[in-house]
Amino acid sequence: MRNRGSSVIIESNKVALIKRVRAGQEYYVFPGGGIEQDESPEQAAIRETFEELGVHVAIKGSLGIINYNGVQYFFIAEIIGGVFGTGNGEEFGDECRDRGTYEPMWVELEQLLSLDVHPIEIVEKVSVLYRD
Repeated sequence: MRNRGSSVIIESNKVALIKRVRAGQEYYVFPGGGIEQDESPEQAAIRETFEELGVHVAIKGSLGIINYNGVQYFFIAEIIGGVFGTGNGEEFGDECRDRGTYEPMWVELEQLLSLDVHPIEIVEKVSVLYRD
């Protein structure tokens, strides 16, 4: 697998996630995807977040790096434009239906630990950083 860049977006005590249903499994991931050649992890997170959510983001800082099926970089990001839920990346096309469904959504921070959100290491960091 290739390396990935992902955004962690928190607004009004909610976190932006992608609900995935694939092979009968339901789980959630942070928006993001593969790093292209000559692209930094931050650039990949920005591009992939726009493709998946329809929003432009500014990277505010690093949240962590996870080594799982390649290196995964997670960044705290802030929405600076666009309309949430209007992403039109390749994962939404019919040719990718064998990869399951993708549904952008806002999830209450207090629900984060009760859902199957990947990776758990980042979920735990978010839960600690954004406690009431």
